[in-house]
Amino acid sequence: MTADAVQTVARGPRAEAEAAAAAIDAEPATEALTYSILEEDEDRDVWRIDAFPTSTEEQAALAATLARFPALRVATEKLADADWLAMALSGLPPVRAGRFFVYGAHDTGLAPPSAVNLRIEAGAAFGTGHHGTTVGCLLAYDRLLKRRRFGRVLDVGCGTGVLAIAAARTGSAIALGTDIDGPSVRIANENARLNRARARFVHASGLDDARVRRPAPYDLVFANILAPPLVALSQDIRRALKPGGVAILSGLLRTQERRVLAAYVSRGFRLERRLHRDAWATLVLRRA
Repeated sequence: MTADAVQTVARGPRAEAEAAAAAIDAEPATEALTYSILEEDEDRDVWRIDAFPTSTEEQAALAATLARFPALRVATEKLADADWLAMALSGLPPVRAGRFFVYGAHDTGLAPPSAVNLRIEAGAAFGTGHHGTTVGCLLAYDRLLKRRRFGRVLDVGCGTGVLAIAAARTGSAIALGTDIDGPSVRIANENARLNRARARFVHASGLDDARVRRPAPYDLVFANILAPPLVALSQDIRRALKPGGVAILSGLLRTQERRVLAAYVSRGFRLERRLHRDAWATLVLRRA
């Protein structure tokens, strides 16, 4: 681990920023890196990557990757010795995604009675509901709920558990989440209790764990992870779904859509809908 918490910021044109983000995903030393990409100035075509390397090796690999894109202005600075994550979250506004309203403890009084209110505390886990990929998943799910309900739902790479909790709060009898990160599983279970949701989260690597297989086949699978594992898990997600089941995939850039979609079409899925938010994409696929 790094001795100090640092943040790397890279700014530049959209094409260069998206290419750099794709390179970060493709580099084995940075494929697990926590980062975001967003539009900072539409008029000047300035896009921004914020990255938070957690080891000296990851930091060095990130610097080498970004150096391949000379149009980006890159700066790295030490984060103050404080609970910067909590401070950052306290400044985030609540998010409305269809019928869902996602908020933190600091916005409890703003939860509207007409919405499905989800109080999500991030801790050390990813997925407050503010990221474009999480919002995309919630919007896609909200639209599907207008036609039907999903009895059995699996959330692969659950993070804070917001997606499985959303499923449990809208009638899913089984809402199971998995993550390879132990602290995320603990936080997700705490969030389920906060929301009085019958969602359960387990620490598991992949979909072959007996606790994941036992409730299968699922009506719907969320997978809000990264493009490389989405491709690698295409066959496992197909097996986990019942025929006609739906997969909501995100965590991928628009530039990665074709690669991910090709992997799933080759497994017998068909594309039903795609959503774009900033540079991110969400795909809604149905198993044939």
